[in-house]
Amino acid sequence: MNVEVIEKGYSGFPGRWIGGIALMIAPLLHFIGVLLRLPFHFFFPEQLAAFKDHQGLIAASYSTFAAGNVLMWPAILTLVKLINAKRPGWALWGGVFAIFGLFARTFHAGVDHLAFQLVRSQGLELAAKAVADSYGAFHIFSTLNLAILLGWIVLAIGAFRSGTFGFIRAIALGLMAALPLGVLKGTTSFSVAAAAGLCIALVPLGIQVLGSGPAPSLRAALIWGFLVAAGGSVFYYLGQQG
Repeated sequence: MNVEVIEKGYSGFPGRWIGGIALMIAPLLHFIGVLLRLPFHFFFPEQLAAFKDHQGLIAASYSTFAAGNVLMWPAILTLVKLINAKRPGWALWGGVFAIFGLFARTFHAGVDHLAFQLVRSQGLELAAKAVADSYGAFHIFSTLNLAILLGWIVLAIGAFRSGTFGFIRAIALGLMAALPLGVLKGTTSFSVAAAAGLCIALVPLGIQVLGSGPAPSLRAALIWGFLVAAGGSVFYYLGQQG
């Protein structure tokens, strides 16, 4: 991919730095989250039982995956802008479906969190019963389940047809369609393949996007580092106040 095409991917919102960093970090967070719950059975009763016995590990797994999911939107926007340079139709629908899919997975993460808190406050048996009794209940985000799957396939085709990715990396990106969806889903071989494929597809692109422009000065890096750390601390503190 030439420099001119890469520049189109980071010009404007979300920018080269946010887009490039997201392309590198978000897939790795997904992969770490998937691996951390690998030792435990896939279905929700066993996931809840795993939380009871290994609260820190399971909380880290689900939180890391959720963080990767939220950080994925600038990565997708950057990829969409690169695809749009040659295949705007594929870019449009791939981006729309993939980002709608992120919303749905974020909703699932909220349900996961509540279920784990029920284990902590009500006990494993009552928490498992509450989840079982409400499993499959309608919610508006269930209409986006197909978008979770289609988004990655459409993006992969668009990335290949636009020349943004070669065949191997396009296939790797499309593997994300195999990642199980829904509430309290553990890790399967499909999960590992999907998360690894996402890393293969996006992390090198993030490095390429970040490396396609000038590096910041030491002064600018220190200022931005301080602002991000201070802002993050304020956001964290206020968030804990309810």
